[in-house]
Amino acid sequence: MGHRRHGFTLIELMVVIGIIAVIAVIAIPNLLGARISANESAAIATLRSLSNAQALFQNSGAIDEDENGIGEYGFFGELSGARSLRDGSPPLRPAVMSSAFGAVVAPGFIQRKGYYYIIGLPAADGSPVTELGGGTVDPILATTSWGCYAWPAAYGSSGNRTFFVNHDGDIVVVDDSDYNGLDGGSVPMEAGAAFQAPGSLDSITGQIANGTTGRDGNYWTPVG
Repeated sequence: MGHRRHGFTLIELMVVIGIIAVIAVIAIPNLLGARISANESAAIATLRSLSNAQALFQNSGAIDEDENGIGEYGFFGELSGARSLRDGSPPLRPAVMSSAFGAVVAPGFIQRKGYYYIIGLPAADGSPVTELGGGTVDPILATTSWGCYAWPAAYGSSGNRTFFVNHDGDIVVVDDSDYNGLDGGSVPMEAGAAFQAPGSLDSITGQIANGTTGRDGNYWTPVG
């Protein structure tokens, strides 16, 4: 007595493939959206942690280059204890940030969870000095000013929004597709992009555009 062979017909296979394709079309954007949302939430949390760490670092007086009794703000490597302080002192112990923040790449950015971060401290003219980009931090302005941008490593894939925080502790945000990854190894926005006009795009001093148009022409909104 013969045995009948069982299997899928071509039509059945095509139906199954079609169902899988429909599920993929629905699921993939949702998964991408969830990843972007998670990365952006992590970026906000990181900037809040950085703001707290900077306050602790400055209050401790770990760096006081002009010896006026007022501490100065620091870079990622200094805050994390990953490198000696810029006044020549040994690395900070205990550190005020995780050692993971010490993985700094020139000119001074780190990468975490789909976002790049870079801290700028002011030179005497208000222009930014980055951690590994050269330049001299002004010890007077560094007691009152610092700023940090967080922007997507891949716009539309790892994140859509760019964030900024400074010494006031306010975080502002903008959605600008030009702020995407690294532009030939450099930061894609000018240092003063998130600051109110008037003022130079190359200056990190002044008021940030907290619910107003920034020097880059974008409307920067506060993060709740």
